[in-house]
Amino acid sequence: MSHSNPTGPDPTGPGATSTPPPGTRADGTHDDDSLTELGYKPELKRTLGNFHTFAAGISYISILTGTFQLFYFGVSFGGPAYWWSWPMVFAGQLMVALCFCELAARYPVAGSVYNWAKSMGGPHIGWLGGWMMMTATMVTLSAVALAYQITLPQIDSGFQFVGDGTGKNDAAANAVLLGTVLILFSTLVNAFGVQLMARINSAGVFIELIAAVGLIIFLAAHITRGPSTALTDTYGLGEGQTLGYFGAFLTASLASAYVMYGFDTASSLGEESHNPSHNAPRAILRALIASFIIGGLILLFALLAVPDLAAKELSTGGLQYVVLETLGSTVGEIFLWCVVIAITVCVLAVQAAGIRLMFAMARDNNLPAGSVLARVSPRFQTPVVPAVVIGVVGVVILVINVNQPQIFSVITSIAIIMIYLAYLMVTTPMLIRRLRGTWKPVAGNFSLGRFGLPINIVAVLWGAAMSLNLAWPRAEVYNATGAQHWYLRWGAFVFIGIVGLGGFAYYWFVQRHKTGVLESHRTEVHDHPTAPAPPHGRPPRTP
Repeated sequence: MSHSNPTGPDPTGPGATSTPPPGTRADGTHDDDSLTELGYKPELKRTLGNFHTFAAGISYISILTGTFQLFYFGVSFGGPAYWWSWPMVFAGQLMVALCFCELAARYPVAGSVYNWAKSMGGPHIGWLGGWMMMTATMVTLSAVALAYQITLPQIDSGFQFVGDGTGKNDAAANAVLLGTVLILFSTLVNAFGVQLMARINSAGVFIELIAAVGLIIFLAAHITRGPSTALTDTYGLGEGQTLGYFGAFLTASLASAYVMYGFDTASSLGEESHNPSHNAPRAILRALIASFIIGGLILLFALLAVPDLAAKELSTGGLQYVVLETLGSTVGEIFLWCVVIAITVCVLAVQAAGIRLMFAMARDNNLPAGSVLARVSPRFQTPVVPAVVIGVVGVVILVINVNQPQIFSVITSIAIIMIYLAYLMVTTPMLIRRLRGTWKPVAGNFSLGRFGLPINIVAVLWGAAMSLNLAWPRAEVYNATGAQHWYLRWGAFVFIGIVGLGGFAYYWFVQRHKTGVLESHRTEVHDHPTAPAPPHGRPPRTP
């Protein structure tokens, strides 16, 4: 790949002392080499540093958002002993993250999961993985935005704008109102460029980390019992059931599985980061490990500090109840405001990841109106149309929650499964390539070495097992209230079948015949004479 300046003096002449072009690393490689290998020309501006990419990963996971949103669920179905699902899920997701780190070192490009699945399994697997991830991301955006309703009215009843909160649909309608405002804010920030998003996101993550550490310290100062008491209390759940407490624990483990994902976002911003092949793998691991440690300690000390471990409010008010009851209203509300900040930056990160994914698929002309969706604004240097599309879809999905909260809860649960399935569409073909001996990590960058094969095997087994656990037709998850409906209880299989098979049918019969890197996004071959052909030997086609 040539990085010379055609208008400047010849840097190779006698006695020349040239300065390497921006983006050139010490080993002579360039930040844009991975793009050239995939057939793309660089278009997005590289402005992000180490902390920005780390912040993107950790804000997507968003420990304060996830733990405060789902603590009640874990306690409800597994009692305080559900805490053990946290290290269990971390161990499984760490195997996935380690596989992703090798890929991030080789392909630190926008729409990471899509491009990794395409590079490992071919264009069809890549499209399906990207489609599942993109659909799930838009639903996740709505689900996270709903978390405002769980927190803001507990800080001040004035945030209950619709009714007084006692009406049948008061909470749902107010959640849609608050969530819509948040998504609108996120859409504007993301549309105005990655630098603004990264600054707000990094500041929010900094506050979130300080608040999380402070919360751990405050809760630790109010401990009233030991771990041997709290972490073995099952509330007697599972008694009389076929699997006993293990069955209850598997259900409760969803509270942890619903939180610990999205770490790939650190790599999805690779085209806008400096030295991404070096920094992205480390950002992925740091985001996941930091989230595990901080989140695990918050959950642990909350269980050790709450005045009454058997209080029914643990299953209804969740961590918000623990914080207010343990630390008092004044200190408690300060931490709840930090949770609001965490929710805000989480929405920013989720939408930012979705935008890069939509842009990456559109750049390959793998979505309708691909040339429009893949257009990079010359003013803001970011794909603006995907930001607007994802924001609008997120608000539409929110509206479902007003009169159909059952259906919304099913859809949001299924979105998490789709993300786990999208991850499987990366790790499974990667395992096949390892077994065939055709996968080689980039020399000098992140590599698992001889541990790559066993880690990849565990990652695939874990992903398949957790996907099945998430999708299992439990009435308490998919049809918890109201009349029982088979399509709700089997919602995971029905909805994913419709989205997956319907979407792939469209791709196979319509979009597949148009796919190929759009000419306006294609790297110029004569500029890069040593660049390899596009993956799988398919020449890019102009629609």
